[in-house]
Amino acid sequence: MKNNSFFIPLLFLCTMTTGTFIACNDSNQKKSEPAISLPDMDASIDPGHDFDAYANGGWKKLNPLPADRARYGCFDKLAEVAEKQLNELVKETASKKNEKGSIADKTATLFNLGMDSAKLEKQGIKPLAPYFEEIEAIKSMDDVELEIAKFHNYGFSALFGFYGSTDSKNSSMVIAQLSQGGIGMPDRDYYVNDDARSKELRAKYIIYIQKIFRLLGDDEAVAAKSAQAIMSIETRLAKASMTRLEQRNPNKTYNKMSTKELIELSPSFNWNRYFVSQGVGDPGEINLGQPLFIKEISAVLKDVPVEEWKVYLRWNLINGTASYLSDEFVNAKFDFYGKVMTGVEKMRPRWKRVLGVTSGALSEAIGQLYVAKYFPAEAKERMIKLVANLRISLGERIKNLDWMGPDTKVKALEKLNAINVKIGYPDKWRDYSGLEIIDDSYVQNVIRSNQFETAFNYDKINKPVDKAQWYMSPQTVNAYYAPDMNEIVFPAAILQPPFFFVHGDDAVNYGAIGVVIGHELTHGFDDEGRKFDKVGNLSEWWTPEDSKLFDEKAKVLADQYSSFVVLDSIHADGKLSLGENLADFGGLNISYQAFKLASKETNKIDGFTPEQRFYLAYAHVWAQNIRDKEILRRTKEDPHSLGHLRVIGPLRNIPEFYTAFNIKPGQPMFLEEGKRAKIW
Repeated sequence: MKNNSFFIPLLFLCTMTTGTFIACNDSNQKKSEPAISLPDMDASIDPGHDFDAYANGGWKKLNPLPADRARYGCFDKLAEVAEKQLNELVKETASKKNEKGSIADKTATLFNLGMDSAKLEKQGIKPLAPYFEEIEAIKSMDDVELEIAKFHNYGFSALFGFYGSTDSKNSSMVIAQLSQGGIGMPDRDYYVNDDARSKELRAKYIIYIQKIFRLLGDDEAVAAKSAQAIMSIETRLAKASMTRLEQRNPNKTYNKMSTKELIELSPSFNWNRYFVSQGVGDPGEINLGQPLFIKEISAVLKDVPVEEWKVYLRWNLINGTASYLSDEFVNAKFDFYGKVMTGVEKMRPRWKRVLGVTSGALSEAIGQLYVAKYFPAEAKERMIKLVANLRISLGERIKNLDWMGPDTKVKALEKLNAINVKIGYPDKWRDYSGLEIIDDSYVQNVIRSNQFETAFNYDKINKPVDKAQWYMSPQTVNAYYAPDMNEIVFPAAILQPPFFFVHGDDAVNYGAIGVVIGHELTHGFDDEGRKFDKVGNLSEWWTPEDSKLFDEKAKVLADQYSSFVVLDSIHADGKLSLGENLADFGGLNISYQAFKLASKETNKIDGFTPEQRFYLAYAHVWAQNIRDKEILRRTKEDPHSLGHLRVIGPLRNIPEFYTAFNIKPGQPMFLEEGKRAKIW
């Protein structure tokens, strides 16, 4: 995942000439696709009471949670469409005899190894024997450090993270980055908080660790002792880690220093030797995402004996590879990370899991095949026009803001005009000739793939940023804004219903994909993205007065979301989700204005006005069912709000929505004007 980029899972647009909007309707257009399905709605619900229930109540009943899903929504349903498309491509490739070393051969070999359950069961953990032998041979702290370095090449973030990414204050260059890491649970709060959920997770995490060590052949006493050693190390690392909220401030995570200064800060680790072992020599300047964590590494290394580090490394190896081994390891990992963490009842089918690994390992190579078969040129052309309309709309809104001063407006418009747009697929495809896939074992090929990606990343350090690089594959159902590149990116796979309707009316396309485009554009001006200038440098380009006003206005939205109860007495975290909520709110406003300027639609379809269809299309994107445990997990870990809140949260602040559905005072969807957020 690209550092400093904001990704959001989340559209047919039209053209503009010299700042003029042109409507999207085509006189030769085929009959409109059923973008708004009446059975997906629940007409018994008043839209002013709960617009999500009104727009999506029928869909939720018609699409109950599958046993292998913690959350299932329209977005996930589209991901399944892309998954089936990919499966057809990969299965066709895997069934043929391909030229040795070709992309087809690598794809087929990796996929077939993952699908060969008999071979996986027979091999067990034997393919990992050389790695366990390395750990067993450790005699000193020097050996421990050398093994940590090897683990980073294998793709395991033992103790800390190291990678190359853009220098946030010199966005034309890639520099070395050090970050916190080394814990097995997905959030540092699970180790340190005293709430019932955190205590439960700690207890069950220990049980999981013990089970894994028992599967490795350790007796109960040794497994229990090992689990305590791991929890002790990981808890220290967690206590030294930044919270997710702290990490949302890019100024806090930018701490550039020389190698000499790093050594002075964290002297117990041989950094010079580590960098040489990673193939980067002396990286020169290094950014420390969390300096206190890197400092704590030095203390932990001194305090923890070698034998406990060997236990920790064994754990990192097996936990990092359990999903690619025999069923007993796969099931044990699923029991904790699936059932306990998210409440999901059943593991996803093997073909889906293996397909995901194969697509990840050969992402753009498979993406090239995907685009050729499933992405029409027409979709890209219309997206380009749609983005142009949205850009004009945001520009007009910036010009008319009553709270932003003229100096900041000039720079905001410069940044908006400088935003780069990538649609569908890269102009230049990656070369996978250096990726070695051998017909030996599934897990070893996963590790080779990790090594290939690690080397690809390390090779960028101290070199100019590759502006052509994508950080999502074309087959990914998602979109993102990268602040350090000042660009918005829309992979091919998201440009399908319910986001993008090739023959749909303007209203639904602006309400769905249009809002996604507006969402990503707004990320350039949210509480994080606004701190990066038009070339992607972290800098103070706002006047102090405008920054203060923005923060005050954003706080209104943060407080609104923090007032929502997500489950029992648990509230949403409006501060953690602020950037995404700002982007949803901004995206709706920007796209609605673009829709009204570009479209001349007045006719009702299925009884709904164009304005109503716009908001129904938006709401439908976020239709979803979700398990209680997943609600708790996402509220703690995910900067995106829950689907229900992504519908009702921003709409309560939009006057045009009130008019479209006659929202009245006293209804839950109604906010008094003085309490509404007014930003973009």
